[in-house]
Amino acid sequence: MQVRSALVRGGIAVLAAAAAVMVGAPAALADDGAARGRVSENAGTVGYRIHLEDGGDPITKLFGFKLSDGSSLKLYCVQVTVGMRTDVDMIERPWNKYPAANSPFEKNSDKINWVLHHGYPGVKLDALTSALEKTGPKAHGGISEREAIAATQAAVWHFSDGVNLNLQKPLAEKNSAEDSADVAALYGYLTGDQNKGIGAQPKPTLNVASPKTEGKAGTRIGPFEVATSGDITSLTTELPEGVKVTDADGKELKTADVKDGSKLYVDVPAAAKPGKGSFSLKVSGELETGRLFVAENYAQKPAQSLIVADSEKTQVTAKAAASWNEAGAPVTTPAPTTTPGGAPSGGGDLANTGVDTAVPVAIGGLLLGGGALMLLLNRRRSRA
Repeated sequence: MQVRSALVRGGIAVLAAAAAVMVGAPAALADDGAARGRVSENAGTVGYRIHLEDGGDPITKLFGFKLSDGSSLKLYCVQVTVGMRTDVDMIERPWNKYPAANSPFEKNSDKINWVLHHGYPGVKLDALTSALEKTGPKAHGGISEREAIAATQAAVWHFSDGVNLNLQKPLAEKNSAEDSADVAALYGYLTGDQNKGIGAQPKPTLNVASPKTEGKAGTRIGPFEVATSGDITSLTTELPEGVKVTDADGKELKTADVKDGSKLYVDVPAAAKPGKGSFSLKVSGELETGRLFVAENYAQKPAQSLIVADSEKTQVTAKAAASWNEAGAPVTTPAPTTTPGGAPSGGGDLANTGVDTAVPVAIGGLLLGGGALMLLLNRRRSRA
């Protein structure tokens, strides 16, 4: 009886340990510098419902979006076939982290960026009216806001999803022929030959990336390269005594020294014991037109991806970590992985300075197997 109880207790303990390890595995870094927020359910401006050539008739909308710092954005949808959700966090991501494989978005992101910079609200209504006068059919009494939203969203979908506006009947609602003509004309302007694309992806609000986050005492670990569209307002450190954040020459850096393009190092004295530390940067800057937002845990909870239609001020923080061995000890740093887009791990965003999630998951799996085996042996003994 005592043996059986011990086996049961042992099996339960192993299973509990496995569960603890797997629950402790981080899903993602929460402070990677990416802006985050949610679609505001009752915010935004509705355009017209449109007709697509394939028979679909989606409604167009310039979405309102609330960032975690309280500021607001205006965004368009870049996944016409995926449902909108207001109950999931949306995270700022580079273009090569678009969640749908083999989507037209991948090859047309520069065209979409051009639409956003030449459509509404990037360009005001009177300027859009003037642009049409120079390049195509004149607007009837000027472009209205609903016409501008419908045409701009339709143009974005044309490049992100490979769908076309039905030019014979562009609007699905009962509208005047003039409204339909204005939407078709602006759509034609935004998708026509004059759209040469804007290939340079807008800078992230804040991104700290490094190909190397491990080293040894007596060296400078890094560089951690900063990319930002704003101004660094804070540099704080969590480092052991004697360890500093410096430039390549060993000069200790202060907040005022850090800007877009700066390269930071974690300078570890030769006498330092094995350890680890981190530093954080805070930025106040523009979240630029063309930045992509993807649902957190998209694979589990798909949601329409969105793209910024108008730049907005925001504040974000990024944290980067480093670790080191004793001077002279071997350092084993894995080679940087690549994403399908060919960029280093993170696609140009913050290097993965957290725990490898595969390690705790693998350990958890082994522990689960061991616990299950102990319980099975116990059952066989009790039957015997």
